[in-house]
Amino acid sequence: MSQNSIPIADPDIGPAERDRVESVLESGRLADGPAVREFETAFADYCGAGHGVATANGTAALHTALAAAGIGPEDAVITTPFSFVASANAIRFCGATPVFADIDPETYTLDPEAVRGAVEEREDAAAILAVHLYGLPAEMDRLQEIAEEHDLLLIEDAAQAHGATYDDTPVGTIGDVGCFSFYPTKNMTTGEGGMVVTDDPDIAKRASRLVNHGRGDADTHGYDHVEVGYNYRMMSMAAAIGLEQLRKLPEYNERRRTNASLLSDLLAPVTELSLPVEPPGTRHVYHQYTVRCRDRAALRDHLRAHDVDTGVYYPVAIPDQPAYDGFDPDVPEARRAAEEVVSLPIHPGLDEPELRRVGRAVRSHYDEAVPEGEVVD
Repeated sequence: MSQNSIPIADPDIGPAERDRVESVLESGRLADGPAVREFETAFADYCGAGHGVATANGTAALHTALAAAGIGPEDAVITTPFSFVASANAIRFCGATPVFADIDPETYTLDPEAVRGAVEEREDAAAILAVHLYGLPAEMDRLQEIAEEHDLLLIEDAAQAHGATYDDTPVGTIGDVGCFSFYPTKNMTTGEGGMVVTDDPDIAKRASRLVNHGRGDADTHGYDHVEVGYNYRMMSMAAAIGLEQLRKLPEYNERRRTNASLLSDLLAPVTELSLPVEPPGTRHVYHQYTVRCRDRAALRDHLRAHDVDTGVYYPVAIPDQPAYDGFDPDVPEARRAAEEVVSLPIHPGLDEPELRRVGRAVRSHYDEAVPEGEVVD
């Protein structure tokens, strides 16, 4: 692609982040220092959660949350087959069994009725792990209802949904514990990093212990290891970046929403595409602007020729990955989505002319002419 290409993602790291990192470097507190504690508090406050525990990455956040909530080898966890593989891997890290329930074909998130069926088939069901995919919250009221009926934990994978809400409640704080990722392409970044948020003080205390090699509170100069934990600590430089990114997050999300609205208006005439939805009561933050079509390869080739980058998240359902040989759930909607979804550029670095270029390029593939000066109300 040329220098004029429109990328699928474009992380925004500016002078404020650099200044914060410089201050950490000058302090000498590079690993798990005061900046990390400050970031934990700030992010928990942003989410409206009682506690935040920073981690080295989003996968570490998922593993820590599950382990801190007590998930172990005797447990089954109902989750989605259509996500990044870390969602299911974290369950297996705990020795537990992921049980895949199908997705809603419009939202790409867990279908509550499929979840109910999976729960009722498993005597060992201990939790539901819901993924807020592409920035859209899962159907949390119905998932909460199922969890309460069957005395299950409800865990949220909000790695792609910083600032999204369900019935005006921030994701990550609806279930028992929530997990976030700060990978470079996310709505905010720390380079690598993650966060566990919860209102449960016991889960928070254990999570804090687990990320730091199971260290306890006894006065033994940091060498009182009360359980086997992990080295999942966040670096102070990452937290420094995160503090500035968090300050910018509301603006980033509003730009994503504005960009999504314009792109949806531009693509509305293209009947061959299914566009993203925002069900009543949800606030989508558009980590990805994902459409579906039956000619994905041809569309991607066409857009590449027009210097528009695309992404496919995800081309293979998790249970169809080689690492999940032996898993063969009945998840036709997830498998169909894996064959049809494609994500278009939506990030906050795009301006209106660039978004119109994306719209024109897509519509030209489907012979839908868009006048150069077209104004969309």
